[in-house]
Amino acid sequence: MFKLSEIKELIKLVDTTSVQELEIENEGSRLLIRKPNKAESVVVAGAPLVSAQAQQFPTYAIPAQSSSAPSAEAAVSEPAADPTAGLHKITSPMVGTYYAAPSPGAAPYVSIGDRVGEKTTVCILEAMKLMNPIEAEVKGEIVDILVENGQLVEYGQTLFLVKAE
Repeated sequence: MFKLSEIKELIKLVDTTSVQELEIENEGSRLLIRKPNKAESVVVAGAPLVSAQAQQFPTYAIPAQSSSAPSAEAAVSEPAADPTAGLHKITSPMVGTYYAAPSPGAAPYVSIGDRVGEKTTVCILEAMKLMNPIEAEVKGEIVDILVENGQLVEYGQTLFLVKAE
């Protein structure tokens, strides 16, 4: 079982580093410290013990102190206007690595302000060593590029915003 002083020390360690999640198992107990949205939390859960009679320990959540915790009163009464409303989103059809240009040192396929057609290649996604060209699928102007060259992208992730004609 983890001592409270050990847990506090680990919370401080995670808080002062760029580590987002730390998981430790010790003597049949599991400690998970996570920093979602810069507000960290601690979850202590017991793993089933290997014995004649397996036991399940309860899960405890210990919220860490946060000086910037939002209050319920801080909620905005009016919904914010969606800045992407009316713009076409070019999304990733697969998980892969985004490349803005056909080769290192080459000019990017598109830049902000460029006009594109339905068949204009806007980038390449590499998946399993295969280079997959991604087309704009709409005629218009590139308003924003939401990913960086070499970045890993997820399925359905928005890559570009296009002001469609």
